[in-house]
Amino acid sequence: MNNVKHHTTQVNGIDIFYREAGQQDKPVLVLLHGYPTSSHMYRNLMQELSDEYYLIAPDYPGFGRSAQPHMADFPYTFASLADIVQGLLDQLGLKRYSLYLMDYGAPVGYRLAAAHPERIESLIVQNGCAYDEGLQQFWDPIKAYWKDKNDKVAERTLEGFHSVDGLKWQYTHGVPDATVISPDNWELDLRHLQRPGNDRIQLQLFYDYQNNTTLYPQWQEYFRTHNPEMLIVYGKNDYIFPVAGAEAYKKDVKHLEYHLFDAGHFALESHGKEIAATIREFLGRKVARKSLATA
Repeated sequence: MNNVKHHTTQVNGIDIFYREAGQQDKPVLVLLHGYPTSSHMYRNLMQELSDEYYLIAPDYPGFGRSAQPHMADFPYTFASLADIVQGLLDQLGLKRYSLYLMDYGAPVGYRLAAAHPERIESLIVQNGCAYDEGLQQFWDPIKAYWKDKNDKVAERTLEGFHSVDGLKWQYTHGVPDATVISPDNWELDLRHLQRPGNDRIQLQLFYDYQNNTTLYPQWQEYFRTHNPEMLIVYGKNDYIFPVAGAEAYKKDVKHLEYHLFDAGHFALESHGKEIAATIREFLGRKVARKSLATA
């Protein structure tokens, strides 16, 4: 089994950290992380799949080990994050790949897929949203912030999401046995979130998330028009992106395989082995054989 390698490269003048595993001649899987974490969330999955797949997992600007440009120098929007990821994939010469979309990774990845549908071999969705049905009670303070960026009550609530207690809650809520979740997860996230200025960056991304929702109809049309192969591996107890958001994909995705796990938001932390096995079986049918047939 290949070891995970760790790199930093410049994309659009910004130092971007990414993890790499596997051999470049294998089918490619790009892993896009969520809030408030980084490519660290994929450390175990990359080890599990590196024998058969080539895996790339970047940290977005302001997250993990990537640089954190000042807000005056970089627009912290999901469109900008997508541009950075696309720039990295272009720099690495990756022309065809599957995308793993989790949380923030969904709006980043759907921008890539809709812009270049010919590059997408499959989509793997883990607690990532493309439907209004997935934005329920958790999102109320965020929606209040969208209406009024000066709403201090909403702002304090949002800042609580990346406090120590808020981070721990995101990892452990909905997990039947929270003792299987390593505290290293939220301690590492907190280290990066406590960089000077990072709090304002996270608030700006909360505010910009509303621009993802306006694209939901376009992404749904992409599903209907391009019929991507899609695998859903979802923590069914997630309060942030509840299972109604996973169910909604069934309306538009023709080639959909659907799996729920007794897990919370960060399902890989409690069900990593099961999800890895599901992904391996799915990609083995949908991507690896297709690649061999066209070689």
